[in-house]
Amino acid sequence: MSILRESKGISQAEMAEKLDVDVNTYARIERGETNVLHPKLSKIAEFLNVDVLDLLADDKNVYLVSESNNNSTSCVIGSSAEIGFEIQKLKSEVKFQQEIMELQKRDIARLEEIVALMKKSGDFN
Repeated sequence: MSILRESKGISQAEMAEKLDVDVNTYARIERGETNVLHPKLSKIAEFLNVDVLDLLADDKNVYLVSESNNNSTSCVIGSSAEIGFEIQKLKSEVKFQQEIMELQKRDIARLEEIVALMKKSGDFN
């Protein structure tokens, strides 16, 4: 976060003032020594003109990814390295499931051919 701030030419004191916290508090935020609630994190991202996710780019920070759909909620918490590992596992699982679905589609097509042949020969009513 400090690299982003410094690249914008903004001092810790200026950021602290914009966030309405003291400089020591802001310094602890940058060092990852204190938790930051989403509204404050959003303000920091806004002042630095970056996406909130850009502030969470190192292994010291913790991600909370939450998704809700169809009355179910999934939530993943961990460092960026842990999240990256989980994403890779999920991609592998999706690929595996897609391969299974392709095999099942082929099986269905073969069974449909067998049924059609049986109907044609009169062995199937």
